[in-house]
Amino acid sequence: MMKRQEIKQVLDELTKDIDSLADKKAVTIIKVLVNLVEMLAEENALLREENQVLRDEINRLKGEQGKPNIRGQSKGSNGDNTGNSNHSSEGDRNKRGKGNNKNTGKDKKNVRIDRRVTIALDKATLPDDAKFKGFEIRIIQDLKIITDNVEFKLETYYSPSLKKTFIAPIPGEYKGSEFGPGVKALVITLYRDAGMTESAIERFLKTCGIQISHGKIASMLTEGNDIFHQEKEDIVDAGSNAGLYQQMDDTGSRVNGKNHYTHVLCNDFFTAYFTRRKKDRLTLLELLCRDQLKFMFNQEAYELMDEFGLAKKWLDQIKPMLHAQPLTRESIDSLMGTLFPNPKKHSTNRRIILESAALAYYQHSKYFIHYLMTDDAPQFNKLALHHALCWIHEGRHYKKLTPFSDMNQNILAVFLEQLWDFYHALLTYKTAPSQSMAQQLSMQFDTLFATTTGYDVLDQRIAKTRAKKQALLLVLDHPFLPLHNNASELGTRFQARIRDINLQTVSQNGTKSKDTFATIVQTARKLKVNV
Repeated sequence: MMKRQEIKQVLDELTKDIDSLADKKAVTIIKVLVNLVEMLAEENALLREENQVLRDEINRLKGEQGKPNIRGQSKGSNGDNTGNSNHSSEGDRNKRGKGNNKNTGKDKKNVRIDRRVTIALDKATLPDDAKFKGFEIRIIQDLKIITDNVEFKLETYYSPSLKKTFIAPIPGEYKGSEFGPGVKALVITLYRDAGMTESAIERFLKTCGIQISHGKIASMLTEGNDIFHQEKEDIVDAGSNAGLYQQMDDTGSRVNGKNHYTHVLCNDFFTAYFTRRKKDRLTLLELLCRDQLKFMFNQEAYELMDEFGLAKKWLDQIKPMLHAQPLTRESIDSLMGTLFPNPKKHSTNRRIILESAALAYYQHSKYFIHYLMTDDAPQFNKLALHHALCWIHEGRHYKKLTPFSDMNQNILAVFLEQLWDFYHALLTYKTAPSQSMAQQLSMQFDTLFATTTGYDVLDQRIAKTRAKKQALLLVLDHPFLPLHNNASELGTRFQARIRDINLQTVSQNGTKSKDTFATIVQTARKLKVNV
């Protein structure tokens, strides 16, 4: 039996200079066979992966460990030199970039001077003709970390007639805690901004002379944060109103041992975080409406139900129920109970009706987004008047292709070169948009994504991209839109770092505080201001 590498060598030899063969019928047959091998190789890889997952599960049930996930030393190394384990397109895009734009000069920062010291020179070491020429200034930055523990002596009086004790009030910033505002501010900053764990903060504070317990630190991080929660709401409202567009993405998170999703909403002015149990469209509508979502059971909702594929049987029952007043979640859940008495059945029908009614309300609310940039996940559909798709995410679909033969690897490489050339043409257009250039780029898109390469899997992928033309080329009509969703993806990476350091939140307060401070910290960084 031939080994995988031997089969590849035979295929590569057969397809070498294939287009120069005179027998076109033979060329067609060879290409069909190569695509058949590609399909079988892909199926084999998927089956191997599935088989390994099942083996690992069997081992775990037997009390053993699964196969360890050992990463290669170089990015993109997968054993056959195709480099497809790394789906980033950054390298391909940067080949056409403007080069390294990093500032090689030293950053000039204004350093606050706390004290000045004049150092005299020993005159005995100077020659007789030495003349005073002023001072050479050198600034040394240093830090002193000292405690500011205060013992308050509160005057106390007792009135025998009133049988009441009067005690001088402690300053407001010290009320309700044995720790001052400086300690709490430092704890929050170290945990939320610097990424230190609670145990590391405890060790640090004790080293500095503050006697504090792990429980007190946890309490500071999760309780008494109402002012910060309000600040988050203000940030979201102000940032949404200031920006011309919004961007969204999500990433996994854990709350008390259960899987959740942290959603990111952002633009040039802010980045906000919302952790929820699900990532469906109804969840997104709830967070976009600041948890004030209502439902409209009107003609518009009815048409959306029809568009989303609700069966005629249910549409006929719903038609007489339509009315113009918004419904609360409790009201529409009661209506769902009337339509579907068995709560364990008709989950898809329930979802369609709820999403349609929620969209009918949202699309006429003050929260409705006019321009939205996301990846092509279906839950983002209908959330904006104009919905743009991310080119970088689209490029990842191509990077995930794993051609087996050299011929198809070369075909893919050539097409990717053309794709990123077109991407950079769009970037150029954004700097100086014009109607003629927009028409030219639209025609170039049609030409590029009408390509038939002969590599079947690639051709299928090209057809899928062609179907997204309107969303991918929205920038031609609205040049202020970004071409990629990197801003929200960077936001999800911050949440991923939080997850790596602290694994999970436990309480509702902890989860809410995590989202609030992530919003404040990331927005401050984006606006280049101190937290």
